[in-house]
Amino acid sequence: MITALIDYDSGNLHSAQKAFERMADEVSAGRVTVTSDPDVVASADRIVLPGDGAFPHCRSELFARSALAEAIIEAVTVKARPFFGICVGMQMMSTTGHEHEPTPGFGWIGGDICKITPDDPTFKVPHMGWNDLIIDHPHPVLEGISSGDHAYFVHSYAMDVTNPAERLAHVDYAGDVTAIIGRDTMIGTQFHPEKSQSAGLRMIGNFLCWAP
Repeated sequence: MITALIDYDSGNLHSAQKAFERMADEVSAGRVTVTSDPDVVASADRIVLPGDGAFPHCRSELFARSALAEAIIEAVTVKARPFFGICVGMQMMSTTGHEHEPTPGFGWIGGDICKITPDDPTFKVPHMGWNDLIIDHPHPVLEGISSGDHAYFVHSYAMDVTNPAERLAHVDYAGDVTAIIGRDTMIGTQFHPEKSQSAGLRMIGNFLCWAP
């Protein structure tokens, strides 16, 4: 079994690689491969798409590698391979990003990526640091994760999800902020599971064992 961790010069691959490799060993989930090779992605059993920085930049970097982007889309939408988007990798699952300029996402989960606007002006943007998850809907990848578990965030934009059933968890940051989205064989976290200690590692292990 191969999990493809996508390298497109837009993610913190070192931390993610170590976390996914550790959990793959723990749950006997095969091999984690950091790759930008469309052929490897096409044959992978699972896809992980990280992303750091601005939505338009990440989208541009990915789609500049058109064969890689096409391989990801086919793997997820045609072959129904389990997919995990992290941070901007999650945001790209949306319909449209509105950071700097309107930018199309994959359109896999309806919704827009919009600037965080806390109700309390003393809450700073970017939203940075630890926050308590509030679980909205159960999901196999969230097995063993409870409301109150901590996750680590670094972001200024968040997803307004069109279908509430596809928002699996949120946090309270002087207002609701989407934390986890998902449907079918796709899941995404606005936070960094590889930096979220036990809860994040549990999610990664669950994903590596998930057979939707």
